[in-house]
Amino acid sequence: MCGIAGFLETGAQENRRAIARRMAASLRHRGPDGEGFYVDEDAALAVRRLSIIDLETGAQPISNEDGTVWVALNGEIYNFKELRVRLSRLGHAFRTRSDTEVLVHAYEEYGNDCVSRLDGMFAFAVWDAVRRELFLARDRMGEKPLYYYAGPTAFIFASEPRALLEHPEVPRELSVTGLAAYLAFEYVPAPHAIFEGMAKLPPAHTLTVSPGGKLNLVPYWDLSFAPDYSVDVRECSVRRRLMSDVPLGMFLSGGIDSSAIVALAARIGGGGAVKTFALGFEEPSYDERPFARAVADYCGTDHADMVFTASDTASLLDRVGELLDEPLVDSSFLPTYALSRFARGSVKVVLSGDGGDELFCGYPTFLADRAARWIERLPEWLQKAAIGAVTRLRVSPRYGSVEFLLKQFFRGLPHSPEARTQLLLGGLTPAERYRLLSRALRVICRGEEEPYEELLGPLAKIPGLDPVERLIYQHCKFYLAGQNLVNVDRASMAAGLEVRAPFLDHALVELAGRIPSALKLRGWTMKHVLKRALRRHLPHTIVSRRKQGFGVPIATWLRGPLRTTLTQALAPERVARVGLFDPKTVAQLVAEHLAGRENHQKVLWSLLVFWRQTSPRRRSSSSDAPTDSWSRAGGPGRRALPGVVGRRGHTPRAARAGSGRWTR
Repeated sequence: MCGIAGFLETGAQENRRAIARRMAASLRHRGPDGEGFYVDEDAALAVRRLSIIDLETGAQPISNEDGTVWVALNGEIYNFKELRVRLSRLGHAFRTRSDTEVLVHAYEEYGNDCVSRLDGMFAFAVWDAVRRELFLARDRMGEKPLYYYAGPTAFIFASEPRALLEHPEVPRELSVTGLAAYLAFEYVPAPHAIFEGMAKLPPAHTLTVSPGGKLNLVPYWDLSFAPDYSVDVRECSVRRRLMSDVPLGMFLSGGIDSSAIVALAARIGGGGAVKTFALGFEEPSYDERPFARAVADYCGTDHADMVFTASDTASLLDRVGELLDEPLVDSSFLPTYALSRFARGSVKVVLSGDGGDELFCGYPTFLADRAARWIERLPEWLQKAAIGAVTRLRVSPRYGSVEFLLKQFFRGLPHSPEARTQLLLGGLTPAERYRLLSRALRVICRGEEEPYEELLGPLAKIPGLDPVERLIYQHCKFYLAGQNLVNVDRASMAAGLEVRAPFLDHALVELAGRIPSALKLRGWTMKHVLKRALRRHLPHTIVSRRKQGFGVPIATWLRGPLRTTLTQALAPERVARVGLFDPKTVAQLVAEHLAGRENHQKVLWSLLVFWRQTSPRRRSSSSDAPTDSWSRAGGPGRRALPGVVGRRGHTPRAARAGSGRWTR
């Protein structure tokens, strides 16, 4: 597990190694155990390493026997031992025990098609010194990130935006396209980024670049759906992710997904050898520690838990910009970071249950879609009457209150099924976004395509899906890849911890696609087939409990311990000074939330996170802590507005034809 960066550059550039060193230094949090570089007349590769496999000889970048192919890897290749045996029989010589070296020889043997033979979570770069060609690839589900910028004379890539900004050619401007996506999705979905001209390599894609040549973006895999009952790889998925040369543990929430991973790992690893870690809150309706403890006792694990409080949030809020590097609304980010630091005191690798909800219909959004399709058949006057009645409800502060869920449900009802689902997951409607933006940005955004139109593109590529399969696909392609996995990657890597997700083993993902949707969502029962499979391995109270999710009492904290933080950060004069949002609208949202008339926790938290990204901060890329990209960008103030326009629905400016030599 590492942070990687690099660039191709035309023309003389004497300080290439110095730039590569600065890029690597900005990623020190992702790889505190060492660094490595490769620099020649065209290319530079840089790596910060978190040592997990082959601690002694696994340094990166690593080359083939004659130094003509170099690789930098962020992630893990779980089937590297099988590949190593196969490649050795084909005549390839190995000098380390690392999974990275397997990539070198797999590329030599199979070319760009090497990615289809990999089982793992990865983002990697291959420099082919003979072809003078750079090859980038990202794993199938999007566990590991990879950003890039294609400029007139340089192509730059890195694990996080902060490293790209260390290269002098990368502009420091806010992308309005990225901002619109952030407000619509609560994150910036691929291929967009929050900085103008930057892009994300989408999951399950490769990108080939040559000096002075064109960019070739190619998909190599996608989710598919077709009934087939013949495969069972659950235990195999867990077993492969237990591979490590360092101490390993498990995140345990007490929900069915993480509990399933713990139960199988305990059976494989011998019970007491498994360390489990849980996080809870002082607020009883949010605290899952009793359920986690029940699973730990049942499975016989070595269990530890911690409490996350409002004061912990206050102490970490000033760091959220430097920790994230790109805005992300998910309120579980700071607790996940705290849990990662807690686990890092004992282990270097943990397994998580990420992906189970998306693949097996574990979110209430799956039930909400079914209810919405039924309500749409009712007379329009009755729908409007119901919306009016629900709008007047006062929301309870308890987690998952019926009033809050009803308000969210009817708020999304007038929209398309895809947009409705996204609104239930998070984000603002077009009307809400329009009211929130400043007058200047309203003018700039006028005529741009609606961000939710992007939901339809990927779905159109797979015709014939039933409604549940469409929801699974949307959840995996957007919510999982764009929010949940980003949340876990940034939080864990900032703590120097590697997180692996057995549910995202591509064989298991493909198996899930072959299970009929009626077995996943049976009537009003979510995860039906998964619960049936786990009945003999977990307590009945865990298998039968309702979905809770990693909820954080942000709404209550913003009215109480974080009240001063909220009112100071979103004071009208400060909002006006940033120039992106309408001060009156923001003041109204704050007032309604503090008075308890409405629950605006999502939009207020999104503004707080964004504000922390834009706050001036001392540059500290050489320190141990992650640096704040926005501070180096100078902040997206009013003067930046004329130069930050990005068109929704278009490839980012610097990556499309006509923008210079680096074109697709």
